[in-house]
Amino acid sequence: ENEEYALLISTCAGTWRYLIGDTIKFTSLEHSEIVITGRTKFFLSLVGEHLSVDNMTSAIKAMSEKFNISITEFTVAGIHNGEGFGHKWFIGTDDKFEVDSFTKELDLELKRINDDYKVERNHALKHIEVVPVPVSAFYKYMESQGKVGSQNKFPRVLKGDRISAWENFLESL
Repeated sequence: ENEEYALLISTCAGTWRYLIGDTIKFTSLEHSEIVITGRTKFFLSLVGEHLSVDNMTSAIKAMSEKFNISITEFTVAGIHNGEGFGHKWFIGTDDKFEVDSFTKELDLELKRINDDYKVERNHALKHIEVVPVPVSAFYKYMESQGKVGSQNKFPRVLKGDRISAWENFLESL
């Protein structure tokens, strides 16, 4: 119970299977009750930290309350630079906050809610960076991608070419 799993559909003989992309948690093993917690493509696991979108959202909510700021959008990218692997958080808010304190507290909160993250921060996950971004930048980027409207949401995890496209867009503003 209360562990996240990727949902896999299979034949009873196991000769065919399909990873549908949803993540679930069992809320009751006795009654076989589950809740859908997110999508597998929204996990961030560069070095085994296994951050789910649920972990990220919980941490951002806690930071919003702790720093008394409104965070309406965020995204995170796994990066590798000369210092090793790390996470780069883009925080969508129009409020001012102290970036170094926010970064430290976000890191502590993620360690509190995710044991794998805590372990990897002591080993392979070397750094965490926070970049404040005006909320309008998220919406302008989506518009530039032809994705306008309530059915289109900014991805919580950026991977591959999307990271450089987002960073290039931010530089152009």
